[in-house]
Amino acid sequence: SSASLQILASMPSRTIGRSLGAIISQYCNRTAQLRRRSKRPPLQQLSRSMRPSLRQYDLETDATRATLEDKRNLLVKELLSLSPRQCSQMLLTMPFSLAEKRTLRRQLSRQRSHLRQHDQHWDPSPCQWSMVYNILVSQGQGYAQQPSGLQCRLWPQCSRQAPSPQGCRGLWYRLLSLLRTAQPWHYALKQISGRFGSSIVSYFVFLKTLLMFNFFSLLILAFVVALQAAYPTTSASPPPFTGLELLTGAGYFTHSLLYYGYYTNVTLNDPCTSSPTGSTCSLAAPQFPYNMPLAYLFSVGISFLITCILLVYSVSCSFRKSVGSSVGDLALKVFCAWDFKVIQRRSVKLQYENICTQLKELLVEQQARSRSWSLCQRLRHCIVVLLAWALALGSVLGCTLAVHHFSEHMHVVTRGSGRWQQEVILLILPLVVSLLNVLMPHLYNFLAMWEKQDTPKTQIYVAIFRNLFLKMAILILLCSQWLSRSVVCSTEECWETCVGQDLYRLVVMDFIFTLLDTLFGELVWRLIQEKRLRQRPEFDIARNVLELIYGQTLTWLGILFAPLLPAVQMLKLLLLFYIKKTSLIRNCQSSSKPWQASHMSTIFITLLCFPFFLGATVFLSYTIWSVRPSETCGPFRGFETIYKSEKSWVLVLEKSNPYITWFTWVPQHLVEKTFLLLLASGALL
Repeated sequence: SSASLQILASMPSRTIGRSLGAIISQYCNRTAQLRRRSKRPPLQQLSRSMRPSLRQYDLETDATRATLEDKRNLLVKELLSLSPRQCSQMLLTMPFSLAEKRTLRRQLSRQRSHLRQHDQHWDPSPCQWSMVYNILVSQGQGYAQQPSGLQCRLWPQCSRQAPSPQGCRGLWYRLLSLLRTAQPWHYALKQISGRFGSSIVSYFVFLKTLLMFNFFSLLILAFVVALQAAYPTTSASPPPFTGLELLTGAGYFTHSLLYYGYYTNVTLNDPCTSSPTGSTCSLAAPQFPYNMPLAYLFSVGISFLITCILLVYSVSCSFRKSVGSSVGDLALKVFCAWDFKVIQRRSVKLQYENICTQLKELLVEQQARSRSWSLCQRLRHCIVVLLAWALALGSVLGCTLAVHHFSEHMHVVTRGSGRWQQEVILLILPLVVSLLNVLMPHLYNFLAMWEKQDTPKTQIYVAIFRNLFLKMAILILLCSQWLSRSVVCSTEECWETCVGQDLYRLVVMDFIFTLLDTLFGELVWRLIQEKRLRQRPEFDIARNVLELIYGQTLTWLGILFAPLLPAVQMLKLLLLFYIKKTSLIRNCQSSSKPWQASHMSTIFITLLCFPFFLGATVFLSYTIWSVRPSETCGPFRGFETIYKSEKSWVLVLEKSNPYITWFTWVPQHLVEKTFLLLLASGALL
């Protein structure tokens, strides 16, 4: 078709063999035609001082008399007469090299700055402007019909009365650039992407996303924490601070805003007070009562709802970017694989080698698909895969039994120990869990290499899912122990505080072991590899992202039992960002297979949403609907379940005002029945 021929004619490959001057002349004609069709008046209506030199238009027809510089200057003059958007669009469509386009942009910038300086030096008074304007209109120069943008460019004093659309657009772009620069870690992310490419920076972008989730959760929970801090409870004096509480979360922190047991079950600013003779209400100025149990429940629920909306939006955006991408397409790798953010010479060389490796891997994948295996080879491969999976699942079972054994052993040991020894023993279970989470991924990577999968992508996917089975099995075991109240704690009267302390210790120990793994797994390993292999270790994106997912799951599980746990997670993520960034720059190199990390970003955000966030939601929902809270502590003391507090509040609200009896229909028909659950599931899908 004609459209296809026009597209083919404008491709850079079709311009090979043509002189650069002929191409410039062709686009000079196109620019002039675009200017004539635009809203600006034709050249005949402009004064001679504002016209480009028409005598140079014969350069288009006589290529022998015109030099390349003359044609370039003429093209720059024509581009100056267009709007900024049209000028940028025209430059994009020109089949020039990047060096030639850079030269044109420099000349355009130089000409515009020269015009601005000329306008600044020439600054007559407003009376002189009015006189000149009347003279030009009387002579019929056509300035009265000029649009406001051209008037403001000719006469700077007019911009004070009627600002031009181009000036407003430029101001808006500057504000947008300032907002983008004001984003957290903007320069640091640019530095990482410029040195290591977009695959490594995906880990830090994921960390930034988790920080945003925790910030919104903490912002909602502040409606409970801030009010309880303003109206502190009268409790016994806490034990002295020894510093060990930073690791155990017990001792001084037990009776503080960090845990569930500190929060009261009364209504703050309640005008009605109960007494032995009955309840009396004061007739003073109206106050604003604040129901703490209801605020606690609603804050946790709204926090999870906002997190769910943000997660579903992130998953949909990630799927929209990944749908339709052909991973095995060699043409896609040849034409679209280069990362233009990389600017350093060493990184450019590394990326060049990485793209060569990608092309080799794609060819190996195609050969693996077309390769025919004999019956003995298939049988041998199946046996190796079955043995590897048996070892992996057996290790998961063994780790789960080890965690269960240590948990039961802690019950026996803590019965006859002192207070200080008891707090030290509390660290054994988080120590074992964190140690298993650090060591077992290396075993799974070894098993994946031993299997000799068809493609490296399958190898790393298998290692990831084995890692997930381990983390999910340990978390399911711990959740079952917490729900059965089989927990070891320094205080026996409030099991919710005990669960919050367990989760706090797991988060802190996970951070400590991440630091140790960064120190010994990256720094020491870098020293060994530089001495023997003359190269640095690679940054393992998959393992590091799974550690982030595990830590965030612990935070979601602990929001009900420790409302300030998102603040602890935010501090952990902030420190982790700078530690990982320093270790990456000093100890690591870019991955030899960056395409794997970039294509797994969708899998990471999906795993964060469905197995882990959904599991945390099910755990907390079961706790709210079915588990009996403590009788002597917390905002829900005295209720059969946490959900019963909401029903009692609805009844009180119905008695206080008969005109809102319809409000009781909401919990009866939406919350207590399955309609809302089905509706939410449909919206999520």
